[in-house]
Amino acid sequence: MSRKAIWEFFKAIYERYHKAPRETKHQILTEFCATTGYNRKYAIRKLNGPPPSRVPPARPRRRGYTYGVPVLAILTAVWEAAGYPCSVRLKAILVGWLPWIRKRFALSPSFEKQLLSISPRQIDRRLREKKAHLKNRLYGRTKPGTLLKHQIPIKTDHWDVTTPGFTEVDTVVHCGNSAEGEFGSTVNQTDILTGWVESRAVLGRGERGVVQALDEMAQALPFPLRGIDSDNGSEFINWHLVRYCKPRDIQLSRGRPYKKNDNAHIEQKNWTHVRKLLGWDRYDTPQAIEAMNYLYTQELRLFMNLFMPSMKLLKKQRIGSKLKRVYDAPQTSLERVGASGQGDAVKIAELTKLRDSLDPFALAHTIEKKLEHIFTLANRRHSPSLLQRHPATPKRLPSGSRTRKISAFEKDSLKVAAEVLGMKSYYRNRKGQLVPIGPN
Repeated sequence: MSRKAIWEFFKAIYERYHKAPRETKHQILTEFCATTGYNRKYAIRKLNGPPPSRVPPARPRRRGYTYGVPVLAILTAVWEAAGYPCSVRLKAILVGWLPWIRKRFALSPSFEKQLLSISPRQIDRRLREKKAHLKNRLYGRTKPGTLLKHQIPIKTDHWDVTTPGFTEVDTVVHCGNSAEGEFGSTVNQTDILTGWVESRAVLGRGERGVVQALDEMAQALPFPLRGIDSDNGSEFINWHLVRYCKPRDIQLSRGRPYKKNDNAHIEQKNWTHVRKLLGWDRYDTPQAIEAMNYLYTQELRLFMNLFMPSMKLLKKQRIGSKLKRVYDAPQTSLERVGASGQGDAVKIAELTKLRDSLDPFALAHTIEKKLEHIFTLANRRHSPSLLQRHPATPKRLPSGSRTRKISAFEKDSLKVAAEVLGMKSYYRNRKGQLVPIGPN
């Protein structure tokens, strides 16, 4: 029955139901449920509720979309090029990247106004479905070190530092499904005050290789290295690192065992700067390590530190049973180093000049190309195939996986986005095959 027919039937049966005796009401209710398809409890509430008016209630009209498909296509392109940041950071990126967005997408004044006026909450709503496909798991392979545990102090106070150079370090393993043999690891280091990140890949987690990677990263920092805080892994709790830090007056400390929150800053960077890009594949060849370092020391380092803003937690407020976190305005790591006034002036000037000459979209494209090359060097035998990142996605879906049918609206949206961006877009049909949409 149509909605209008159900309403007319409800008006006709309402008075009869209220005037009928108890035995007859049972029959009327059964007839009403069978005709309309209503649940019995809902039908009882409906018939015992207020009498129907002459005009059926109109459905509330939804407000039309303020931001059209072309604007959302540009927003999505910036979001993907920036490495899928949160909505607040993406809002700051739209402002900071505006000169390059104008060149790449030929923004009209109306589109530019919409991009700059969209709120973080609206960004979350419009990108909700795309974010659902980016969730993965994280594995750890930390082996505790025992030699110097009682000689390296535990960092018990908070990292409320006002000087750049006090860092946290950690390793991210690239062992795939097997921890046997020798495999690659990423030594990741982040500055507490500025959020500056340096990364180096090493084959194995030998003490000498890790110390050499830390020395290379210390020379690349735009400020002197003053402190290193790590977990209790044997790659950091060893005499090699102690002998490296002591003559250079570098403070060496460690977190409590099994307390990841003691190294919360680097744990966050392990995801955004390493795992999110390289996934969980296994890399166990010198060629793969060389390719990873070629990415870490070039485009990725510049892209993350010069163009990607981050937020710092200022304070926490307890409001009843809820905990409210207050953050500062998003800033890039280079901006935070300059604001501290304690960085290397020569390096900061060089990096600022370099930032003005680079295109973040070109950097993002180069990063994707290098990642595609790195994925070809993975050991597929010991890599989890379902956790591969999109550049290495096979032409057909793995057996047992399911896809949903794409709607006509989604097809039209993909087509408009492809025309706006001037590139092909793809969707998967029910057989798992890639079907192109867009200009030839």
